[in-house]
Amino acid sequence: MATIAVLGTFDTKGMEHAFVAAQIRRRGHQTLLIDVGALDAPQIQPDITRDEVAIFGGVDLRALITRRDRGETVGAMAKAATAMVVRLQNEGKIHGLISLGGGGGTSIATAAMQALPVGFPKVMVSTLASGNTSPYVGVKDIVMVPSIVDVSGLNQISRTILTRAAGAICGMVEVEVVAGNDRPVIVASMFGNTTRCVEHARRLLEAKGFEVLVFHATGTGGRTMESLIDAGLVEGVLDITTTEWADELVGGILGAGPTRCEAAAKRGVPAILTPGCLDMVNFQEPESVPERFRGRRFYQHNPKVTLMRTTPSECAELGRILAQKVNLSKAPVTVLLPLRGISVISAPGQPFYDPEADAALFASWKAGLRSDILVRELDCAINDPEFAEACVEALLKNMGPR
Repeated sequence: MATIAVLGTFDTKGMEHAFVAAQIRRRGHQTLLIDVGALDAPQIQPDITRDEVAIFGGVDLRALITRRDRGETVGAMAKAATAMVVRLQNEGKIHGLISLGGGGGTSIATAAMQALPVGFPKVMVSTLASGNTSPYVGVKDIVMVPSIVDVSGLNQISRTILTRAAGAICGMVEVEVVAGNDRPVIVASMFGNTTRCVEHARRLLEAKGFEVLVFHATGTGGRTMESLIDAGLVEGVLDITTTEWADELVGGILGAGPTRCEAAAKRGVPAILTPGCLDMVNFQEPESVPERFRGRRFYQHNPKVTLMRTTPSECAELGRILAQKVNLSKAPVTVLLPLRGISVISAPGQPFYDPEADAALFASWKAGLRSDILVRELDCAINDPEFAEACVEALLKNMGPR
């Protein structure tokens, strides 16, 4: 029998959460009702009160109630709920988490869900479960269920949706994850323009007994990879495709945030980094490119993807940023530079061939590194087999004997 946390704003959605809790108990599981409301009295009696949540999270609930600022309250209770839920999960007191809500309830509950490990059951029934859900899901495995109707009272539609959601969280905690022949995990970053390199490196590493998880460097992919590294699930990092930093710096659509390339460095995970696809910034259709970039060099990757070449000055700044990230490393790390092209389309004769920009990138990166960090320059393109082999060799050396 599992214990499933039912978390929500019980001042406005108490009866709906009570209904879900009843469905969970019908399946033979225990529930732990956690109230994170604040503005009005709770409609039902929780197991953990809003006052307990607020105290644990260092929130002055009385002051919030006095000010009645909804935005401030949602932010404060999201922080407090996160602290409470993480503690309960760490202590083994809950085995799943479900919540229901509109904008405020969804923000509070999914903030807590994002702090829980990958694989821990999380279900959010929300009026916002359509369109862009990335602010609520982040890089975690949160199941978002559209509420169809507003989460406000029980009717023939909402009873069906809430009953199915309760069944979903019960099924998630009941299912047994079958253990596989788990191998040490290495994560790798890839883009279409570095596929041949990463795939060759992956085959070599798998032949040596590693499991290689490949993440597409699309912003979400980079953030997800960083989150797994930070969670302690990774033994080595093959960061061949650092292209997300080009979008982050210049203003493309695939940035991964300012902490990209920090997780391995700060956690002390051996790594290699290369400038894969730092020659390109990503946009959608040509008409989506901001006016300030008119006159730049572009390449139409497909009808929905427009690539823009980074300039020498942008490349110099990218080198400076990446040197700063690498310098944070607590474990062995190597930078590998392919001198004949950092993507398929930046090699000699290709649309983004620009030796001046590449030279600015390489010089800036090398100049900014700590003296103890090894840099290898190879007279080949990034997708040549010898570059992938050099990456694998460097990573295995950094990881040491097994």
